[in-house]
Amino acid sequence: MSADPLRILVVANETVGGRALIDAVRRHGEAAHEQSRPFQVMVVCPQNQPRHGYMVYDESVRTAAEHRLRTTIEQLRSVGIEATGEVLDPDPYHATMDALNGFQADEIIISTHPDPRSGWLRRDLIDRVRDATGCPVEHVVVDLDVDRAEKTRTLVVANQTAGGEPLIGLLRGKAQESPHSFVVIMPQGGVETGDAPERLAQVLDRLHGEGLEATGQIMPPDPFTAVQNALQFYAIDEIVISTFPGERSGWLRSDLIGRVQGTTSKPVEHVVVKQSEVEQGASA
Repeated sequence: MSADPLRILVVANETVGGRALIDAVRRHGEAAHEQSRPFQVMVVCPQNQPRHGYMVYDESVRTAAEHRLRTTIEQLRSVGIEATGEVLDPDPYHATMDALNGFQADEIIISTHPDPRSGWLRRDLIDRVRDATGCPVEHVVVDLDVDRAEKTRTLVVANQTAGGEPLIGLLRGKAQESPHSFVVIMPQGGVETGDAPERLAQVLDRLHGEGLEATGQIMPPDPFTAVQNALQFYAIDEIVISTFPGERSGWLRSDLIGRVQGTTSKPVEHVVVKQSEVEQGASA
């Protein structure tokens, strides 16, 4: 086997995990195998800059990027490719240059949304990287609308009701009907998060225990801002919002459901969970 590996640097953000990107990396891996060369892949995921809210919670931004990165690495592993990865500078050009300081890539793959949706294309990222590095740069276009045919990506918004059976049962039913992946966000960020991290961990453990694909994170305390940022951080097809009933729910009193529906064309489903159902879920 040749001592010289084929090193591929992958740069992607919102399109990480896209089927076209995974297929492109796999093709390079197959070419390396045919040449009897080791194959090394590093995935760089620049952080997003939130467009909503008056405060930027750096931890939430980085956590979302880490989740996107982990998704890509896991999907590459599922097709037999081991990869490393790193969350870097929000600017994709600077992130690419920083990555190349420590990873001597033979080729670079940059993944974007289709034009004109891609901000990276509007900033001429592909040519700038090619001119600055002299490396071959492959541009992969990921159309997440096409990927939707394979799996529905559901954003789950919940706090104290997160473990209630009506919510868990709904997610279970969705996964039984067709392939789904779930992103659970818990709006309770800031200086004090209380028991939210433990509650989120318990919910994710339960979903994983039932064989569901799920990830999650604590988000800024305002639920509307949390939803808007999550829609920017993750590729989402539908939204499920879980609340207590009626006047007990501050989210309902602030018309969270209607406000979210008014700002997105994605389906929004409301699940009502009683306190007794939360307690039953906690003991499940």
